Amino acid sequence: MAYATFNKPSLHFNTKLYTGTGATQTITGLGFQPDWCWIKSRSASNHNHNWIDVVRAAPNIIASDSNANQWTDSTDGFTAFATDGFTLGANTGGQQSYELNKNGDSYVSWNWKTQNSQGSSNTDGSINTTYTSVNTAAGLSISQYTGTSSAGTIGHGLGVAPKMIMTKRITGGAEDWGVYHIGLSSAAHYLKLNAQDAEGSSSGVWNSTAPTNQVFSVGSSSLTNGSGTYIAYCFAPKKGFSHMGFYNGVDSSDNTFIYTGFKPAWVMFKRIDSSNSWGIYDNKRHPGNPNDQVLDAENTAIDATVGAVDFYSNGISIRSASGLNGDGDYIYLAFAAEPLVANVGSGVPATAE
Repeated sequence: MAYATFNKPSLHFNTKLYTGTGATQTITGLGFQPDWCWIKSRSASNHNHNWIDVVRAAPNIIASDSNANQWTDSTDGFTAFATDGFTLGANTGGQQSYELNKNGDSYVSWNWKTQNSQGSSNTDGSINTTYTSVNTAAGLSISQYTGTSSAGTIGHGLGVAPKMIMTKRITGGAEDWGVYHIGLSSAAHYLKLNAQDAEGSSSGVWNSTAPTNQVFSVGSSSLTNGSGTYIAYCFAPKKGFSHMGFYNGVDSSDNTFIYTGFKPAWVMFKRIDSSNSWGIYDNKRHPGNPNDQVLDAENTAIDATVGAVDFYSNGISIRSASGLNGDGDYIYLAFAAEPLVANVGSGVPATAE
């Protein structure tokens, strides 16, 4: 039997639910100091999916549902990472769509750990990064670089080839997100995180070249390498912690099982051959099966009941054809709550149900 490399995934990824107070507050209970927080209001519409990371530094924010450059919202915003969570400023009626702490509103924060610092420049590629913060054990790196508008390569620091990459121009003009995934038709294809679009094709996005264990490639497209500053989030699968893959829907319920090798804590799906949302499910907003509480990464809508999945000890069962199991092609990104089997000699039991 294959054993997991992780005994406790929650030391590298965790979901936190909290309620806004309208006053300065510290959110705790993550179990680690986060380096990337993805925060969304669950109860108030027109509020963005706010991303804050250690590389760009708080209180700089970008949103998965927006093509806007990064902004700073120190009044209503995220003020600092903390040893067991993060701190939020008082809500004094600033930009509504960017609020993180409105009194009485419900929020979810998805949180990842890299190395608790901005890191340093990675020089493995032809385009040096300004900073790369990396957690090789968890298969996650975050890099900032300056675009050149000419094809090149960028070091990611993971030591293995990433299977998913998300990039965003953060200065230099509004631009959509660029997404690479191992499940796309080829390395010449891409998705946009802020749109429901089917996969597109252009050699200018990833230079028609798959990532390697040292670098990922970019062309001259402004999605990944125009003028301005960019941020890149790179993901590699880690046994017992994360999985990136694809499946073919069968236009039915209870007919598709995705093996991950762990009990999921979080998963994001996207149909790639036609227009469809980036649907996100987690084990905190809806702890039991069937899990039907979804937030869509590309829009500002609140929690909705769409589709249904079951989180089992070794993977995910699709229980609804609606949005998740139609007759088409799908990709996903998943993170673990618990490994199926822990490391040998760890004393941590299997979690089979």
